[in-house]
Amino acid sequence: MDMDMEPIPKTKFDEREDAIWDSYSSWIMEHPSALDEFEQIMSAIQNKKIVVFLDYDGTLSDIVDDPDKAFMTETMRSAVREVAECYPTAIISGRRREKVQDFVKLDDIYYAGSHGMDIISPVCSNRFGGQGHQRRVVDEKGNEIVLFQPAADFLPKVERIFRLLTTRTRNIKGSRVEDNKFCVSVHFRCVHEKDTNALKEVVESVLEDYPDFRVTRGKKVLEVRPLIEWDKGHALEYLLDTLGFDSSDVVPIYLGDDRTDEDAFKMITTRGEGYPIIVSSVPKETKASYSLRDTKEVMQFLQNLARWSTNSSLGNS
Repeated sequence: MDMDMEPIPKTKFDEREDAIWDSYSSWIMEHPSALDEFEQIMSAIQNKKIVVFLDYDGTLSDIVDDPDKAFMTETMRSAVREVAECYPTAIISGRRREKVQDFVKLDDIYYAGSHGMDIISPVCSNRFGGQGHQRRVVDEKGNEIVLFQPAADFLPKVERIFRLLTTRTRNIKGSRVEDNKFCVSVHFRCVHEKDTNALKEVVESVLEDYPDFRVTRGKKVLEVRPLIEWDKGHALEYLLDTLGFDSSDVVPIYLGDDRTDEDAFKMITTRGEGYPIIVSSVPKETKASYSLRDTKEVMQFLQNLARWSTNSSLGNS
């Protein structure tokens, strides 16, 4: 072999790949893998009460082109079931609450839809119940539950916005408008890049007549929501309060992949106790402390969490 052979020059693709890897390596140092650090995380919270919070899309199910087909796998469902048997567990999603319940198909879980604007809880909250947003109802199984809906007064407007957006985006190929009860999601994952600006302009033009609404952006989706001081972070606080876990010996663990989950990450950081974990395979700005690359790693983390509880119980028996 010729030792004086010159190295093969890198292509622009190679240089780009190296830059991506360097960026991710730097990011993962700031947001280490929750799987790699699992033992360290759990050893730090021994003898404390764990409460688990989960996003749905991109966390428990893969992101798909058709939002109606974002099904979770049976293996993931089993992992969530096992975790819920060990710890209080809630799913906080931007989807309509009933839709998430239909996807998950598990009873022993607390559900919050519409980015936390539609919550089922077992009891009323004294802390958050002063504005008449809570009411007791009986579900289809005859159980008395509490519905917390801080955006209930906006429902007629949400319905009008949904109808307007459905009509005015009809000619934008690939667009999809989803009614999520207290918010409207405008999906553009399947919209051609040249049409995305037109879609955004339609959304902005509709909202000109609704100044009490705002638009936030997620993964290939525009979220239209009432302009109220409520988000996934407040939903996390509400659930901790109504479940009786709003104390210093409680450790919330929150897994989510989208911008709307950052509100929950921020809330946990403000509490000074808990573990916000972002699900992402690419570097992004986040308030999360740890990371998981994808739904497969989420499933493995949940399985580890359930196994840790079982082993701890056996060790204490």
